[in-house]
Amino acid sequence: MARLTRSRSGFTLIELLVVIAIIAILIGLLLPAVQKVREAAARMQCSNHLKQIGISMHGYHDAQGYLPPWGYNFSPAPSGNPYGSQTQGHSAMSLILPHIEQDNLARISQYNRSIVDPVNMPPNYGANPAGSAQPKIYLCPSAPGRQVDYGPYFAANGLNRGALPLGVTDYAPMRGTHSSFRSRCAPNSTVTNDDNGALGWFGSWTANGLEGAKTRLEHIGDGTANTLLVVEIAGRQSHYTRGTFRGTFSAAYPVNLNAAWADYNIKVTVDGTDATGTVNRGGCCVVNCTNNDEIYGFHSNGANVLRADGSVSFMRESIPAATLGAFITRNGGEVLSND
Repeated sequence: MARLTRSRSGFTLIELLVVIAIIAILIGLLLPAVQKVREAAARMQCSNHLKQIGISMHGYHDAQGYLPPWGYNFSPAPSGNPYGSQTQGHSAMSLILPHIEQDNLARISQYNRSIVDPVNMPPNYGANPAGSAQPKIYLCPSAPGRQVDYGPYFAANGLNRGALPLGVTDYAPMRGTHSSFRSRCAPNSTVTNDDNGALGWFGSWTANGLEGAKTRLEHIGDGTANTLLVVEIAGRQSHYTRGTFRGTFSAAYPVNLNAAWADYNIKVTVDGTDATGTVNRGGCCVVNCTNNDEIYGFHSNGANVLRADGSVSFMRESIPAATLGAFITRNGGEVLSND
């Protein structure tokens, strides 16, 4: 008798290709959603960092009786500095270290000595590791990872001791609007120039300690909810325009040195740029156009900002320049809506 045989079941080549094609389509559909979820999480963490910085700013205010200056100089310069008569002091982000649970860095940072002094500089320029430390709170996870090196700057100024890696910040204190902002961006506004932001005062360290026109919360006449304190300006020491990498600071490309959290030159003085974010400064574009002294985040459609009342909001790229100017000034007298 003939033996009956069963045929083996399985996929044909065409069926296998169809399955692979369906899987590829599903992956293609899911990837953008996954990326959006990741970016939403990164943006939220970025916002939380700013929230903690706001709490720290208020903690500094409670302890000292005033908000920290965006920076300060020494008058006169401290003596005994082998690098000469250096007057540059520390940044606001350095002054608030004790309030962001970085007491270990604050204890070894000598605020009564210049930031350009071996007692405050890491190897190869000094013996203090504080400046090269990286507080996680100063990093936005949406921004590209990078290592900041101030060595080329010092080499260009006659002090070449090799690399000078420093801790970076993606957030910076709002000093105010540049003197050209009103004429370029908001000719019909009441925006005044330069040091008109909540952290727009510049201190002077004397024998009596930190002095100057200290800003207290009650001095913010426009209301703390209507005044910016700290903003995103991410990606420096590299230069970006509209998400496009342009270059990293060097002697041949002297743009965007200001990136280290201890350097008071990280402050933001908004003046507007052109629509493409190039450095010729024609026209007016104020958010996410360039990270060269403008508000800039690696998020879609805007950047995170911290207000003086401690709240964090998302500032859209479409914000009118005059409205941004009103949010920057602490005593501009502008009337802003809840939006």
